[in-house]
Amino acid sequence: MSTPAKKRLLKDLAEVEKSDTKIFVHPIFNNIMHWVSLINGPDKTDYSNGIFTLLLTFDESYPFTPPNITFISEMFHPNIYPDGKICLDVLGIRWSPAFSVLSILLSIQSLLSEPNLNSPANQDAAQMISENPDKYREKIKEMILSGLKDIKKHYFSEKKML
Repeated sequence: MSTPAKKRLLKDLAEVEKSDTKIFVHPIFNNIMHWVSLINGPDKTDYSNGIFTLLLTFDESYPFTPPNITFISEMFHPNIYPDGKICLDVLGIRWSPAFSVLSILLSIQSLLSEPNLNSPANQDAAQMISENPDKYREKIKEMILSGLKDIKKHYFSEKKML
């Protein structure tokens, strides 16, 4: 049985799949209420070589309530909590049913290039970017390299080759 939330999610899924972005989504185990997403870091930023995995969970009140979105990938950013939760106003007080999954993921991608230091979720990242930007950039490079190694290990190890 299709609910309004599921109908809207099918529409949002089609929108992402048709988009010309560096954003990919897929329902987990064909459950339209739980998605995994891959986003590339924005071009010309410290995150530009990164591929980041997010988990999106929707409830039956979507789109009237925002999805729960967390980074599965390690993320060091002033507006992302160490547990992967995202501090972004459009996922909270500024939420609107007019937002689609694509617009939300684009906002998250944009947040990577434009952190809000006035509302940090990760104090260490906010302090480092303010006081020692070179150290911050180096930490991001290390995080991205570690994430790519994890992808290689998980998906391309000899044991997993066909």
